[in-house]
Amino acid sequence: MARAAIPGRLTWRAATLTAARWETPTARTLVLDVPGWPGHAAGQHIDVRLTADDGYRAQRSYSIASAWPSGTEAPAGGQVELTIQRLDDGEVSPYLTDGLQVGDQLELRGPVGGWFVWREKQTAPVLLLAGGSGVVPLMAMIRARGAAHGRQPFRLIYSVRTPDDACYAPELARRVREEHGLDVRYVYTRKAPDGWPDPPKRIDVPTINTYGWPPDFQPDCYVCGPTSFVETAADILVALGHDPKRVRTERFGGTS
Repeated sequence: MARAAIPGRLTWRAATLTAARWETPTARTLVLDVPGWPGHAAGQHIDVRLTADDGYRAQRSYSIASAWPSGTEAPAGGQVELTIQRLDDGEVSPYLTDGLQVGDQLELRGPVGGWFVWREKQTAPVLLLAGGSGVVPLMAMIRARGAAHGRQPFRLIYSVRTPDDACYAPELARRVREEHGLDVRYVYTRKAPDGWPDPPKRIDVPTINTYGWPPDFQPDCYVCGPTSFVETAADILVALGHDPKRVRTERFGGTS
């Protein structure tokens, strides 16, 4: 479904699917080989373009899930990983989750973005707030910290509907065990696991106040998820005393 790359401000590159895995029943990670890929910072995204046989094109933006710390080789098994959440009424995501097969090609353009990024040279504590598939760029930051053997304290507060909807759960559990200074807290909005101490709820002031960093630690805060989640979480951070200049947000809508 891909065509040759075209010149422009950002070059379209042909990417080949080399592997894929399901993170949840509706979220699939694509491992893509992209010749000439320039590298990327954790938190950046790319544009994906599909071209049908009749010439019709559809384009969407997706966050990059994989890390590529400066001074390192491309990750084993592919240069770029995307985790795609299937939207039942979507035009592109159902094909990427259910139709794209190993060996198939699509087009990528990027990386894009320079504000919502984390780089290993940053030394401040980091607070990550994820809503649903908004965890993808934040996972890239966690992976970048791990690949660089970073010692910056990281805390992730991850809001999902049910335990089955949590992407990367086994990897996050392993990283918490093995990497000093990384903590993860789940917030379940519809169904919590058996024995979970809290009833299903949305992220609120007590959640962030309890599991986040105190404002006087001056953490770098990254918030990603649906618009309503991002607005609520960012407002709570500011109300708790966090410096608005240190609160970076990225949001997505129903068709992104």
